[in-house]
Amino acid sequence: MVDLVDGWRVLGDRTAWYREFRFRNFSEAFGFMSRVALAAEARNHHPDWRNVWNRVEITLTTHDAGGITQLDADLARDINAIFAQSR
Repeated sequence: MVDLVDGWRVLGDRTAWYREFRFRNFSEAFGFMSRVALAAEARNHHPDWRNVWNRVEITLTTHDAGGITQLDADLARDINAIFAQSR
């Protein structure tokens, strides 16, 4: 069992984590997504995500493991750090 990372919530089926991030505008949201994409690529672990104007919704799961793994926790911490730097 992997401990939940601050700011994230467990989805109903307990096989994924979810967090929503809000920004002042689309450009800031897109910049955040670009930085997250680089972190995800470096870990070779990629989020499911959605962007609507100033909002980025991210779901983390390890599909081939059927749920949350340490890869998700590590990427969630990376994402939290990127978000903190963007504020």
